[in-house]
Amino acid sequence: MPELPEVETVRRTLLKLAKGKTIQDIKVLWPNIVKKPEEVQQFRDALIGQRIYDVGRRGKFLKIYLDDYVLVSHLRMEGRYGLYEREEPYDKHTHVFFEFTDGTELRYRDVRKFGTMHLFKKGEEELSPPLAQLGPEPFSDQFTPAALYEQLQKTNRKIKAVLLDQKAVVGLGNIYVDEALFRAGIHPERTANQLNKEEVTKLHQEIVETLKEAVEKGGSTIRTYVNTQGEIGMFQLQLFVYGKKGEACQRCGTAIEKMVVSGRGTHICPQCQRLD
Repeated sequence: MPELPEVETVRRTLLKLAKGKTIQDIKVLWPNIVKKPEEVQQFRDALIGQRIYDVGRRGKFLKIYLDDYVLVSHLRMEGRYGLYEREEPYDKHTHVFFEFTDGTELRYRDVRKFGTMHLFKKGEEELSPPLAQLGPEPFSDQFTPAALYEQLQKTNRKIKAVLLDQKAVVGLGNIYVDEALFRAGIHPERTANQLNKEEVTKLHQEIVETLKEAVEKGGSTIRTYVNTQGEIGMFQLQLFVYGKKGEACQRCGTAIEKMVVSGRGTHICPQCQRLD
């Protein structure tokens, strides 16, 4: 599933491709992708004639700003957007078509059909799911070591589970949780409220730095991820532990291990991340 760096890369390229375009028509071939409103015809009626003027991001969600509405889109496992000329062919995995007045169309393709779209009137997108109750953005002033420590003190769950649930901080998924925990020297099975302030400060720093570096590299190409222009991210070349099972740790030489933590495949260095 794309995480913050991948979604941020999609946001930037989507903004370049679609900003200023006006929707002339919409085709939805797989209605289950549209979660709000419940009726696809209402979705179409609201968006036809609307102009795209910005593309934002909240955690792993894209926010497509139109004249009167905000379209909140989650790519899930394999969702992708791409801009095409209207006459170009498409395959069976292409499910939503935003036809523009200039003859191009933005297409949403999703092999697994897990992606979602929620349409809100402008200003209401943060008041209800899926964006309501999300934690702070990792690059925001609200995400501080003190704020993270306060959140972690509230739970005795494993630290990996806490970082994945999007309440303490948004945008982290399996890849970047593993990487940030390794860089901070914290075992993913440590209990969140047992981390001391020094450890939390280090974890905060590594979360921010890991995500910043990944954004600069365009994200990680794991499985099928590409951005809206078909370009791959390059941060996978800098991964320390994720997907490195059996390889030597770049810091100490110990073999990277893979285990299951909170139901997720998890990569650690048993030497650098001791569970003491």
